[in-house]
Amino acid sequence: MCRIAGMIDPSQPVASIQLQVEAMCQRQWHGGPDDGGLFTEAKHHLVLGNRRLSIMDLRPEGHMPMHYADGRYTITYNGEIYNFIELKKELIGLGHTFRSNSDTEVVLAAFAQWQTDAFAKLNGMFAFALHDRDTEMLYVVRDPVGIKPLYYRMQDRHLSFASETRVFSADHLTANPHWPVLLLAYGHLPGSCTPYADVKTFPKGHFLQYHLPSGKSTLQSFASFTYSDSIQERKIALQETRTSLHDSVHRQLISDAPLGVFLSGGLDSSILAKLASDELGNRLHTLSIFFDDQQFSEKKYQDDLVAQLGCDHNPLMLTQEMFETSFPQILDDMDMPSCDGINTWFISRHAAQQGLKAVLSGLGGDELFGGYPSFHRMRWANKLQRLPNTMLEWSRFSNSAPLRRSIYLRLPGMQGRFLFLRGQYISAEIAELLSMNEREVWEILEAYNNDAPETIEDSRNQASWMEFNGYMHDQLLRDSDAMSMKHSLEIRVPFLDHQVIQTAFSIDPKIKYSGIHPKQLLIDAFTKDLPNSIWNRPKMGFTFPFVHWMKNNAFMLGLFENAPASFQKNWKDFQQGKLHWSKIMTLLLLKKRNIV
Repeated sequence: MCRIAGMIDPSQPVASIQLQVEAMCQRQWHGGPDDGGLFTEAKHHLVLGNRRLSIMDLRPEGHMPMHYADGRYTITYNGEIYNFIELKKELIGLGHTFRSNSDTEVVLAAFAQWQTDAFAKLNGMFAFALHDRDTEMLYVVRDPVGIKPLYYRMQDRHLSFASETRVFSADHLTANPHWPVLLLAYGHLPGSCTPYADVKTFPKGHFLQYHLPSGKSTLQSFASFTYSDSIQERKIALQETRTSLHDSVHRQLISDAPLGVFLSGGLDSSILAKLASDELGNRLHTLSIFFDDQQFSEKKYQDDLVAQLGCDHNPLMLTQEMFETSFPQILDDMDMPSCDGINTWFISRHAAQQGLKAVLSGLGGDELFGGYPSFHRMRWANKLQRLPNTMLEWSRFSNSAPLRRSIYLRLPGMQGRFLFLRGQYISAEIAELLSMNEREVWEILEAYNNDAPETIEDSRNQASWMEFNGYMHDQLLRDSDAMSMKHSLEIRVPFLDHQVIQTAFSIDPKIKYSGIHPKQLLIDAFTKDLPNSIWNRPKMGFTFPFVHWMKNNAFMLGLFENAPASFQKNWKDFQQGKLHWSKIMTLLLLKKRNIV
């Protein structure tokens, strides 16, 4: 697990590019404190950089950028390939030799053998740039789920990329005037949007092929996931779900550094802890956060499972004082603006303090198996979206925030439904907060439409697509990576293993989503393995008592003290319990970045 950066720019001296890439890597030092390096191909003004967090093959042989085939291939790589052992055996049978035990060298050998067809064979999370000296090509690649972040900038023959947006030189960038509107609507920045007009999010499951002599490039898809109903029997669905998760956890436990599991006390993390414990026993580290306030604490459920597993458990009681001391630093540690991620910052710091470098997280279970309210609300969203716009317009006058969001159903397809089900401020509120014309707000939102395939017929699979490709990809995965890597910690997500995704996407929705409880299929697949209290309980989000802690927070009071009247009104609504804490967070981010 690492941080990467690179640049091609024939208009600049190579020495200048080296300094810039080195600076980009140093700004990402927190994500790779164990080692670092640069590779320079002077002929085409190419520099690749890396900061390394050593988890697989801790020896110097794992140094990056790494070379292969007498230097023909060079890679700067961020990620983990969980099927690298199987690929390595296949490649050895095809005549390849290896000098390290790292998955990085397997990526290089796989490319040497299969070229771009190799990318679809990689089961894991990754973002990398690979240089082929003989063909004078550079390939920039990101995994099919978008677990590992990657951002890039292309202008004429200039190409630069990095794991974090903050490292791009602000001296040469134009601010994106649209991002405040999108943040207030979504609570995060959707799709390819970043705070900079020239910097984009690299699309998941794609590779960029850049011909160094000519500067010509193409962006191509190499992998994606589609829904089907090929698994028609519940018995088979239960078995395949259980098997795929077991295999995924087994693959993702491979590590040459200490490894743990985030244990919230919910179903998904409990399943992962149980499966990991079956392999590691008392060598497994589990980590939990709990609170004095029983309204928010999940300690009872955490303790029930820990008592069964007998693992090395590391609980942390989070207090208001700890929150207030750390809050300004947490905001500084964000890369892309988001209304969440604070919880991940605390649990990641706690894991790092316990000496861990990698942890398993239950992220993805809700999106695949129906854990959100959107799975039963999507059917109504589809019906409401067919209403005339004149009727939807009346929703803006409602006293109910969810009903006011009905106005977003004027937007076609999945974007309208996403903002109706998950949006924050409506268009009129955004216009008031940013002193804009409401028509401008609509024009910006319409330009960022990212619709779902029309072939998804079942409304619950539509909700799954929305959560998987929107909320999870654009917010949860970004927040998890940024906040964990700030503490030099790698988060692994077994629910997002290719085998698990393909299994979940293949189950008939009538089977996958049926039952009394959300994620009933998961519950039934692991009922005998978990205490009854884990699944037979009210669902709680992995969150903190922010509402109580933020209302009188001195840092927030200071930022809102001289805010515009529209911000002041929202701040008062929040203090009176009329506004969700995540919405006040978006205003806080705008205020902190001097947008208003």
